[in-house]
Amino acid sequence: MAVADSGAGAAVKGARLTTEHTNGSNGSKDSKRGTGRLYRFSTEDFLREETYRQTRLPVDLASTLTPDAYTREDFFELEQERVFATSWVAVGVTSQLKSPGDVVVAEVAGRSIIVTVDKQGELQAFQNVCRHRAAKLLDDGCRHVKSRIRCPYHSWTYDLEGNLLGTPLFEGSDIPEDQQGIFDMSDVKGFDKRDYGLMPVRVDSWGFLVFVNLDDEAAPLSEQLGDLDTRLGGYRLDEWELAREKPYTVHANYKLIGENFMEYYHLPWVHPELVEVSRMEDHYRWQGPGMYTGMCTSPVSRNTDAGGWDGLPPLSKLGEQDSQSGRFVWLFPNTAIVVLPNHVFVLMAKPVAAGHTEEHTMLLAHPESEKNEGSEAALDQLAEFWDLVNRQDIEIVERVQQGLSNPAYRGGRMCYRFEEPLHRFQNMVIDRMVGVYRIPGGDDEEMVQMFVTEEGPGE
Repeated sequence: MAVADSGAGAAVKGARLTTEHTNGSNGSKDSKRGTGRLYRFSTEDFLREETYRQTRLPVDLASTLTPDAYTREDFFELEQERVFATSWVAVGVTSQLKSPGDVVVAEVAGRSIIVTVDKQGELQAFQNVCRHRAAKLLDDGCRHVKSRIRCPYHSWTYDLEGNLLGTPLFEGSDIPEDQQGIFDMSDVKGFDKRDYGLMPVRVDSWGFLVFVNLDDEAAPLSEQLGDLDTRLGGYRLDEWELAREKPYTVHANYKLIGENFMEYYHLPWVHPELVEVSRMEDHYRWQGPGMYTGMCTSPVSRNTDAGGWDGLPPLSKLGEQDSQSGRFVWLFPNTAIVVLPNHVFVLMAKPVAAGHTEEHTMLLAHPESEKNEGSEAALDQLAEFWDLVNRQDIEIVERVQQGLSNPAYRGGRMCYRFEEPLHRFQNMVIDRMVGVYRIPGGDDEEMVQMFVTEEGPGE
């Protein structure tokens, strides 16, 4: 049955109404959405270009991504494979991985990943699964191992380069000496330890961030980052260190968190405190080629009684523009970084389900700042201000998630003046869903004034 609708988010020509959709691998109905409800798109439609034609239009004509992209579990499962399993995903910061044996355990596209530092000081990453009987090797909160990764099930042991060192006969197996012969596998036919090392995962770093990529054929991290290394080169990003961290549970799709981050249209109503230090008239679009969206506040205003971004002294030797600006970057697919003259805020949004995201937020400071008297109090003040802003964001994106679940809503119209970064981001998602791999271009100018009226900027 063909469906025609000229409104925003209209169903595509030839799309069929279906009374149920499947959850990918198991073919089950989506219990949260209910049996018997009519859907405009089947699971297969999510892989077709025509499904997204309204969002593919130029931003001044475009509608938002279909609500199904935020609410349906079958879309979520496809997105995990097509977006997260093919992208460079940030999983931690370099100051968490300084010494041999330091560990970050992260989840990417539903896989648990170990990132560690080997004896030569090089980053290594592996699937967090034993090659024997598939036991999960390290717990999620693990931050350090001595020199080996040991399976808790049968004690198979690996070095920090992922090589299988031994079966339970290896040192530390706790097997009584008179029983060790039982476990000797040296005479087992067709068994070579060299064939059973941990399964490697691509890993790389940029500045203070550590990334992994599950796709062996993906382009290098530098291609995904585009011109960010140049744009943020003055901040000496590789020197910043973790100072505070805080988790949040969000009952909303991860894309809503990103889309909320990359527009300031909502600031006066959602963030009355933030808009005092990041004024509407001081906002610019700030993005070149790369898998990211970018904004800039310049100049950053001073603190008010409600808080702000002052406190720590700024990094020395910053250029004039960098020393008075805040840089807001959403790294595709799920990481926000805010680089200010005196601190950095990072938010990693881990998708758990279509309507469930776990956030890991981090506050980074430069060693220069932390040497100053009163730095701990300043960091506490900054952490409190970011907590206020983030809780306000969580409340509003959870409201949006609730609204997207209402079948009466079929999509909205982009506000081209403020929401070009959303359009850019949503089209990156669409690209991956339909199997297109390309890097978005950038603006002709380094900074593009966003809040402009007929009388001039900010009038």
